[in-house]
Amino acid sequence: MHFCDDQLFDEDLALIGPDYKIYYDCLMGPNARSVLSAIKRMGDLPGIETIATGHGPLIRNHVAELVGRYQTWSQDQVKIATNVALFYTSGYGEGEKLGEAIQRGIAKTGVIVEAIDLRFAEPVEVREYTSMANGIVIAMPPQSGELGSQVGTLLSTIIATAGPKQAVGMYESAGGDDEPVDTLRSRIQSLGITEAFVPIRITGEPTEATYQLCEESGTDLGQWLTRDKAVKQMKALDNDLDKALGRLSGGLYIITAQKGDVKSAMLASWVSQASVKPLGLTIAVAKDRAIESLMKVGDRFVLNILEEGNYQTLMKHFLKRFAPGADRFADIETEVAVNGSPILTDALAYLECEVVTRMECSDHWLVYAIVDLGRVSNLDALTAVHHRKVGNHY
Repeated sequence: MHFCDDQLFDEDLALIGPDYKIYYDCLMGPNARSVLSAIKRMGDLPGIETIATGHGPLIRNHVAELVGRYQTWSQDQVKIATNVALFYTSGYGEGEKLGEAIQRGIAKTGVIVEAIDLRFAEPVEVREYTSMANGIVIAMPPQSGELGSQVGTLLSTIIATAGPKQAVGMYESAGGDDEPVDTLRSRIQSLGITEAFVPIRITGEPTEATYQLCEESGTDLGQWLTRDKAVKQMKALDNDLDKALGRLSGGLYIITAQKGDVKSAMLASWVSQASVKPLGLTIAVAKDRAIESLMKVGDRFVLNILEEGNYQTLMKHFLKRFAPGADRFADIETEVAVNGSPILTDALAYLECEVVTRMECSDHWLVYAIVDLGRVSNLDALTAVHHRKVGNHY
Protein backbone atom coordinates (compact mmCIF):
# COMPACT_ATOMS: atom_id res chain seq x y z
CA MET A 1 0.00 0.00 0.00
CA HIS A 2 1.05 3.61 -0.41
CA PHE A 3 0.91 4.30 3.31
CA CYS A 4 3.41 5.51 5.88
CA ASP A 5 3.24 6.11 9.63
CA ASP A 6 5.46 5.42 12.63
CA GLN A 7 4.64 1.69 12.77
CA LEU A 8 7.12 -0.70 11.14
CA PHE A 9 4.61 -3.56 11.07
CA ASP A 10 0.88 -3.91 10.35
CA GLU A 11 -0.27 -3.02 13.86
CA ASP A 12 -3.63 -1.36 13.11
CA LEU A 13 -5.57 -3.30 10.49
CA ALA A 14 -8.49 -0.86 10.49
CA LEU A 15 -6.12 2.02 9.77
CA ILE A 16 -4.25 0.46 6.85
CA GLY A 17 -7.17 -1.50 5.37
CA PRO A 18 -8.54 1.20 3.02
CA ASP A 19 -5.11 1.93 1.50
CA TYR A 20 -4.46 -1.79 1.12
CA LYS A 21 -7.65 -2.10 -0.97
CA ILE A 22 -6.93 1.00 -3.08
CA TYR A 23 -3.47 -0.35 -3.97
CA TYR A 24 -5.00 -3.69 -4.96
CA ASP A 25 -7.72 -2.13 -7.12
CA CYS A 26 -5.28 0.13 -8.97
CA LEU A 27 -2.32 -2.20 -9.50
CA MET A 28 -3.15 -5.82 -8.67
CA GLY A 29 -6.77 -6.15 -9.78
CA PRO A 30 -5.97 -6.12 -13.52
CA ASN A 31 -3.54 -9.01 -12.87
CA ALA A 32 -5.85 -11.06 -10.67
CA ARG A 33 -4.98 -14.39 -12.28
CA SER A 34 -1.28 -13.79 -11.71
CA VAL A 35 -2.04 -12.95 -8.07
CA LEU A 36 -3.92 -16.22 -7.60
CA SER A 37 -1.09 -18.14 -9.24
CA ALA A 38 1.46 -16.51 -6.92
CA ILE A 39 -0.66 -17.21 -3.83
CA LYS A 40 -0.96 -20.83 -4.87
CA ARG A 41 2.83 -21.13 -5.14
CA MET A 42 3.20 -19.46 -1.73
CA GLY A 43 1.16 -22.33 -0.29
CA ASP A 44 4.07 -24.69 -0.99
CA LEU A 45 6.41 -22.68 1.24
CA PRO A 46 6.88 -23.42 4.95
CA GLY A 47 5.04 -21.21 7.44
CA ILE A 48 5.37 -17.61 6.31
CA GLU A 49 5.92 -15.27 9.28
CA THR A 50 6.66 -11.98 7.53
CA ILE A 51 5.95 -10.45 4.12
CA ALA A 52 8.41 -7.64 3.42
CA THR A 53 6.42 -5.42 1.09
CA GLY A 54 7.89 -2.79 -1.19
CA HIS A 55 5.38 -0.19 0.00
CA GLY A 56 3.80 0.38 3.40
CA PRO A 57 4.37 -1.47 6.67
CA LEU A 58 5.81 -4.97 6.77
CA ILE A 59 3.14 -7.63 7.19
CA ARG A 60 3.63 -9.78 10.29
CA ASN A 61 0.58 -9.53 12.55
CA HIS A 62 -2.11 -10.24 9.94
CA VAL A 63 -0.40 -12.39 7.31
CA ALA A 64 -3.27 -14.85 6.83
CA GLU A 65 -5.92 -12.12 6.86
CA LEU A 66 -4.25 -9.86 4.30
CA VAL A 67 -3.21 -12.69 1.97
CA GLY A 68 -6.77 -13.99 2.27
CA ARG A 69 -8.14 -10.62 1.17
CA TYR A 70 -5.93 -10.70 -1.93
CA GLN A 71 -7.20 -14.18 -2.72
CA THR A 72 -10.87 -13.25 -2.26
CA TRP A 73 -10.61 -10.05 -4.26
CA SER A 74 -8.74 -11.82 -7.06
CA GLN A 75 -11.26 -14.66 -7.22
CA ASP A 76 -14.07 -12.12 -7.48
CA GLN A 77 -12.17 -10.27 -10.19
CA VAL A 78 -11.55 -13.43 -12.20
CA LYS A 79 -15.28 -14.24 -12.17
CA ILE A 80 -16.18 -10.99 -13.94
CA ALA A 81 -13.10 -10.40 -16.10
CA THR A 82 -12.57 -11.81 -19.57
CA ASN A 83 -8.94 -12.65 -20.30
CA VAL A 84 -6.58 -14.14 -22.84
CA ALA A 85 -3.37 -16.07 -22.13
CA LEU A 86 -0.69 -15.34 -24.74
CA PHE A 87 2.23 -17.79 -24.80
CA TYR A 88 5.46 -16.75 -26.52
CA THR A 89 9.18 -17.51 -26.50
CA SER A 90 11.40 -14.52 -25.71
CA GLY A 91 14.55 -13.90 -27.71
CA TYR A 92 13.28 -15.76 -30.76
CA GLY A 93 12.42 -14.07 -34.06
CA GLU A 94 9.83 -11.30 -33.97
CA GLY A 95 7.54 -13.19 -31.60
CA GLU A 96 7.51 -10.54 -28.89
CA LYS A 97 6.74 -7.64 -31.24
CA LEU A 98 4.07 -9.60 -33.08
CA GLY A 99 2.61 -10.63 -29.74
CA GLU A 100 2.50 -7.01 -28.60
CA ALA A 101 0.51 -6.12 -31.72
CA ILE A 102 -1.97 -8.91 -30.98
CA GLN A 103 -2.20 -7.71 -27.37
CA ARG A 104 -3.02 -4.17 -28.54
CA GLY A 105 -5.82 -5.53 -30.67
CA ILE A 106 -7.25 -7.60 -27.84
CA ALA A 107 -6.98 -4.71 -25.37
CA LYS A 108 -9.14 -2.54 -27.67
CA THR A 109 -12.10 -4.72 -26.72
CA GLY A 110 -11.54 -4.39 -22.96
CA VAL A 111 -10.21 -7.93 -22.57
CA ILE A 112 -7.24 -8.49 -20.23
CA VAL A 113 -4.13 -10.15 -21.68
CA GLU A 114 -1.65 -12.23 -19.68
CA ALA A 115 1.64 -12.75 -21.56
CA ILE A 116 3.56 -15.89 -20.52
CA ASP A 117 7.13 -16.56 -21.65
CA LEU A 118 7.46 -20.29 -22.39
CA ARG A 119 11.20 -20.01 -21.85
CA PHE A 120 10.67 -19.58 -18.12
CA ALA A 121 7.18 -21.02 -17.51
CA GLU A 122 6.63 -24.12 -15.41
CA PRO A 123 4.08 -26.76 -16.53
CA VAL A 124 1.92 -26.02 -13.48
CA GLU A 125 1.81 -22.34 -14.43
CA VAL A 126 0.88 -23.16 -18.00
CA ARG A 127 -1.98 -25.35 -16.79
CA GLU A 128 -3.24 -22.63 -14.46
CA TYR A 129 -3.16 -19.88 -17.08
CA THR A 130 -4.72 -22.10 -19.72
CA SER A 131 -7.53 -23.38 -17.51
CA MET A 132 -8.47 -19.87 -16.33
CA ALA A 133 -8.26 -18.13 -19.72
CA ASN A 134 -11.23 -17.46 -21.99
CA GLY A 135 -8.93 -17.30 -25.00
CA ILE A 136 -5.44 -18.60 -25.82
CA VAL A 137 -2.87 -17.26 -28.28
CA ILE A 138 0.26 -19.26 -29.08
CA ALA A 139 3.39 -17.94 -30.76
CA MET A 140 4.76 -21.03 -32.47
CA PRO A 141 8.27 -21.57 -31.07
CA PRO A 142 11.32 -23.23 -32.69
CA GLN A 143 11.16 -27.00 -33.22
CA SER A 144 14.80 -27.57 -32.34
CA GLY A 145 17.37 -26.21 -29.93
CA GLU A 146 17.53 -26.17 -26.16
CA LEU A 147 13.85 -25.38 -25.78
CA GLY A 148 12.58 -27.99 -28.22
CA SER A 149 11.45 -30.70 -25.80
CA GLN A 150 10.41 -28.29 -23.05
CA VAL A 151 8.22 -26.22 -25.38
CA GLY A 152 6.74 -29.36 -26.90
CA THR A 153 5.66 -30.51 -23.44
CA LEU A 154 4.14 -27.12 -22.67
CA LEU A 155 2.24 -27.05 -25.97
CA SER A 156 0.80 -30.46 -25.16
CA THR A 157 -0.25 -29.12 -21.77
CA ILE A 158 -1.99 -26.16 -23.37
CA ILE A 159 -3.93 -28.35 -25.78
CA ALA A 160 -4.83 -30.87 -23.08
CA THR A 161 -6.16 -28.14 -20.80
CA ALA A 162 -8.03 -26.07 -23.40
CA GLY A 163 -11.75 -26.65 -23.86
CA PRO A 164 -14.49 -26.04 -26.45
CA LYS A 165 -15.63 -22.83 -24.73
CA GLN A 166 -12.23 -21.26 -25.34
CA ALA A 167 -10.87 -19.73 -28.53
CA VAL A 168 -7.30 -20.44 -29.65
CA GLY A 169 -5.19 -18.47 -32.13
CA MET A 170 -1.68 -19.13 -33.44
CA TYR A 171 1.06 -17.15 -35.15
CA GLU A 172 4.58 -17.90 -36.31
CA SER A 173 7.40 -16.15 -34.50
CA ALA A 174 9.83 -16.07 -37.40
CA GLY A 175 8.99 -18.75 -39.96
CA GLY A 176 11.33 -21.47 -41.18
CA ASP A 177 12.26 -23.27 -37.96
CA ASP A 178 8.94 -22.62 -36.21
CA GLU A 179 6.88 -25.47 -34.83
CA PRO A 180 4.46 -26.33 -37.70
CA VAL A 181 1.24 -24.35 -37.42
CA ASP A 182 -0.78 -26.85 -39.45
CA THR A 183 -0.04 -29.76 -37.11
CA LEU A 184 -1.22 -27.92 -34.01
CA ARG A 185 -4.15 -26.41 -35.89
CA SER A 186 -5.39 -29.88 -36.84
CA ARG A 187 -5.20 -31.02 -33.22
CA ILE A 188 -7.19 -28.00 -32.07
CA GLN A 189 -9.86 -28.52 -34.72
CA SER A 190 -10.17 -32.22 -33.87
CA LEU A 191 -10.91 -31.29 -30.24
CA GLY A 192 -13.72 -28.94 -31.28
CA ILE A 193 -11.92 -25.86 -29.96
CA THR A 194 -12.89 -22.59 -31.63
CA GLU A 195 -10.25 -21.01 -33.86
CA ALA A 196 -9.82 -17.38 -32.80
CA PHE A 197 -8.36 -16.28 -36.11
CA VAL A 198 -6.70 -17.79 -39.17
CA PRO A 199 -3.09 -18.70 -38.23
CA ILE A 200 -0.68 -15.87 -39.02
CA ARG A 201 2.27 -17.07 -41.04
CA ILE A 202 5.50 -15.11 -41.32
CA THR A 203 7.28 -15.66 -44.65
CA GLY A 204 9.77 -12.82 -44.43
CA GLU A 205 10.65 -9.71 -42.47
CA PRO A 206 7.46 -8.39 -40.78
CA THR A 207 6.09 -5.16 -42.29
CA GLU A 208 3.66 -2.54 -41.02
CA ALA A 209 0.92 -4.53 -42.72
CA THR A 210 2.00 -7.64 -40.77
CA TYR A 211 1.64 -5.86 -37.44
CA GLN A 212 -1.72 -4.45 -38.55
CA LEU A 213 -2.84 -7.99 -39.39
CA CYS A 214 -1.81 -9.12 -35.90
CA GLU A 215 -3.63 -6.23 -34.24
CA GLU A 216 -6.84 -6.85 -36.22
CA SER A 217 -6.63 -10.58 -35.44
CA GLY A 218 -6.39 -9.75 -31.74
CA THR A 219 -9.42 -7.49 -32.01
CA ASP A 220 -11.40 -10.26 -33.71
CA LEU A 221 -10.58 -12.56 -30.80
CA GLY A 222 -11.57 -9.94 -28.22
CA GLN A 223 -14.86 -9.23 -30.00
CA TRP A 224 -15.68 -12.95 -30.11
CA LEU A 225 -15.03 -13.29 -26.38
CA THR A 226 -17.18 -10.26 -25.48
CA ARG A 227 -20.06 -10.87 -27.91
CA ASP A 228 -22.46 -12.15 -25.24
CA LYS A 229 -21.62 -9.25 -22.93
CA ALA A 230 -22.27 -6.76 -25.75
CA VAL A 231 -25.69 -8.25 -26.49
CA LYS A 232 -26.57 -8.25 -22.77
CA GLN A 233 -25.65 -4.56 -22.48
CA MET A 234 -27.82 -3.67 -25.47
CA LYS A 235 -30.82 -5.48 -24.00
CA ALA A 236 -30.31 -3.82 -20.60
CA LEU A 237 -31.22 -0.34 -21.92
CA ASP A 238 -34.70 0.91 -20.99
CA ASN A 239 -37.02 0.47 -24.00
CA ASP A 240 -38.35 4.05 -24.05
CA LEU A 241 -34.88 5.51 -23.54
CA ASP A 242 -33.53 3.22 -26.26
CA LYS A 243 -36.08 4.49 -28.78
CA ALA A 244 -35.62 8.13 -27.73
CA LEU A 245 -31.85 7.91 -28.24
CA GLY A 246 -32.47 6.38 -31.65
CA ARG A 247 -34.12 9.58 -32.77
CA LEU A 248 -30.74 11.33 -32.74
CA SER A 249 -29.87 11.48 -36.42
CA GLY A 250 -26.57 12.07 -38.20
CA GLY A 251 -25.03 12.11 -41.62
CA LEU A 252 -23.39 9.18 -43.35
CA TYR A 253 -19.63 9.33 -43.82
CA ILE A 254 -16.72 7.04 -44.54
CA ILE A 255 -13.41 7.76 -42.84
CA THR A 256 -10.33 6.66 -44.78
CA ALA A 257 -6.72 6.75 -43.60
CA GLN A 258 -3.30 5.51 -44.62
CA LYS A 259 -0.01 5.43 -42.73
CA GLY A 260 2.89 3.84 -44.55
CA ASP A 261 1.73 0.54 -46.01
CA VAL A 262 -1.29 0.34 -43.72
CA LYS A 263 -4.67 1.72 -44.75
CA SER A 264 -8.15 1.35 -43.36
CA ALA A 265 -11.69 2.72 -43.53
CA MET A 266 -14.80 2.99 -41.37
CA LEU A 267 -18.44 3.88 -41.92
CA ALA A 268 -19.38 6.67 -39.48
CA SER A 269 -22.39 8.75 -38.51
CA TRP A 270 -21.31 10.33 -35.21
CA VAL A 271 -19.62 13.32 -36.88
CA SER A 272 -20.08 17.03 -36.12
CA GLN A 273 -18.37 20.34 -36.82
CA ALA A 274 -16.81 21.47 -33.55
CA SER A 275 -15.04 24.79 -34.21
CA VAL A 276 -14.68 27.62 -36.74
CA LYS A 277 -11.27 29.07 -35.86
CA PRO A 278 -9.60 26.82 -36.67
CA LEU A 279 -12.01 24.78 -38.76
CA GLY A 280 -12.46 21.62 -36.75
CA LEU A 281 -14.73 18.61 -36.37
CA THR A 282 -15.26 15.71 -33.99
CA ILE A 283 -15.73 12.02 -34.77
CA ALA A 284 -16.67 9.29 -32.31
CA VAL A 285 -14.59 6.20 -33.07
CA ALA A 286 -15.24 2.91 -31.26
CA LYS A 287 -12.13 1.65 -29.49
CA ASP A 288 -12.26 -1.71 -31.24
CA ARG A 289 -12.35 -0.28 -34.78
CA ALA A 290 -9.32 -1.14 -36.89
CA ILE A 291 -8.94 2.45 -38.09
CA GLU A 292 -8.57 3.67 -34.49
CA SER A 293 -4.82 2.96 -34.59
CA LEU A 294 -4.52 5.33 -37.58
CA MET A 295 -6.35 8.20 -35.87
CA LYS A 296 -4.01 9.22 -33.08
CA VAL A 297 -2.66 12.71 -32.45
CA GLY A 298 -0.76 13.90 -35.53
CA ASP A 299 -2.31 11.34 -37.87
CA ARG A 300 -4.11 12.44 -41.03
CA PHE A 301 -7.28 11.09 -42.61
CA VAL A 302 -10.06 11.90 -45.08
CA LEU A 303 -13.72 12.32 -44.17
CA ASN A 304 -15.75 11.21 -47.20
CA ILE A 305 -19.30 12.63 -47.15
CA LEU A 306 -21.90 10.38 -48.78
CA GLU A 307 -24.64 11.64 -51.09
CA GLU A 308 -28.37 11.25 -50.48
CA GLY A 309 -29.79 8.68 -52.90
CA ASN A 310 -26.33 7.54 -53.98
CA TYR A 311 -24.77 5.98 -50.91
CA GLN A 312 -26.11 2.42 -50.73
CA THR A 313 -23.26 0.75 -52.59
CA LEU A 314 -20.53 2.39 -50.52
CA MET A 315 -22.41 1.93 -47.26
CA LYS A 316 -23.04 -1.77 -47.95
CA HIS A 317 -19.37 -2.33 -48.80
CA PHE A 318 -17.90 -0.61 -45.75
CA LEU A 319 -20.58 -1.86 -43.37
CA LYS A 320 -19.60 -5.51 -43.85
CA ARG A 321 -17.16 -7.28 -41.56
CA PHE A 322 -13.65 -7.53 -43.00
CA ALA A 323 -11.28 -10.36 -42.19
CA PRO A 324 -8.01 -9.34 -40.46
CA GLY A 325 -5.62 -7.84 -42.99
CA ALA A 326 -8.25 -7.69 -45.77
CA ASP A 327 -8.08 -4.88 -48.34
CA ARG A 328 -11.02 -2.64 -47.51
CA PHE A 329 -10.70 -0.81 -50.83
CA ALA A 330 -10.91 -3.82 -53.16
CA ASP A 331 -13.17 -2.97 -56.14
CA ILE A 332 -13.69 0.60 -54.84
CA GLU A 333 -12.59 3.56 -56.96
CA THR A 334 -10.27 5.88 -55.08
CA GLU A 335 -7.91 8.80 -55.55
CA VAL A 336 -5.01 9.88 -53.37
CA ALA A 337 -5.48 12.92 -51.15
CA VAL A 338 -2.75 15.48 -50.51
CA ASN A 339 -2.28 13.94 -47.06
CA GLY A 340 -1.84 10.47 -48.62
CA SER A 341 -5.17 8.96 -47.57
CA PRO A 342 -7.67 7.47 -50.05
CA ILE A 343 -10.51 9.63 -51.39
CA LEU A 344 -13.64 7.77 -52.47
CA THR A 345 -14.42 8.83 -56.04
CA ASP A 346 -18.18 8.33 -55.57
CA ALA A 347 -18.41 10.47 -52.43
CA LEU A 348 -20.37 13.74 -52.52
CA ALA A 349 -17.55 15.66 -50.85
CA TYR A 350 -14.39 15.09 -48.85
CA LEU A 351 -12.40 16.86 -46.14
CA GLU A 352 -8.70 16.29 -45.44
CA CYS A 353 -8.08 16.36 -41.69
CA GLU A 354 -5.38 16.10 -39.05
CA VAL A 355 -5.99 14.75 -35.54
CA VAL A 356 -5.24 17.36 -32.87
CA THR A 357 -6.49 15.66 -29.72
CA ARG A 358 -8.54 12.71 -28.47
CA MET A 359 -10.79 12.30 -25.45
CA GLU A 360 -11.59 8.90 -23.99
CA CYS A 361 -15.34 8.31 -23.72
CA SER A 362 -15.98 4.85 -22.30
CA ASP A 363 -16.17 2.57 -25.36
CA HIS A 364 -15.30 5.32 -27.88
CA TRP A 365 -12.62 7.89 -28.58
CA LEU A 366 -13.88 11.37 -29.35
CA VAL A 367 -11.41 12.56 -31.98
CA TYR A 368 -11.02 16.31 -32.62
CA ALA A 369 -9.36 17.18 -35.93
CA ILE A 370 -8.67 20.34 -37.88
CA VAL A 371 -9.65 20.54 -41.55
CA ASP A 372 -6.96 21.39 -44.09
CA LEU A 373 -8.65 20.94 -47.48
CA GLY A 374 -12.04 20.05 -48.91
CA ARG A 375 -14.01 19.75 -52.13
CA VAL A 376 -17.60 19.09 -53.27
CA SER A 377 -18.38 17.12 -56.44
CA ASN A 378 -22.07 18.15 -56.76
CA LEU A 379 -23.21 21.48 -55.29
CA ASP A 380 -26.90 20.63 -55.73
CA ALA A 381 -26.80 17.29 -53.88
CA LEU A 382 -27.54 16.74 -50.17
CA THR A 383 -25.73 14.72 -47.53
CA ALA A 384 -27.10 11.25 -46.81
CA VAL A 385 -28.79 11.08 -43.40
CA HIS A 386 -28.75 8.10 -41.05
CA HIS A 387 -32.01 7.53 -39.12
CA ARG A 388 -32.04 4.92 -36.37
CA LYS A 389 -34.94 3.40 -34.43
CA VAL A 390 -32.90 2.49 -31.35
CA GLY A 391 -29.89 3.98 -29.62
CA ASN A 392 -28.13 0.90 -28.25
CA HIS A 393 -26.15 0.21 -31.42
CA TYR A 394 -25.32 1.84 -34.75
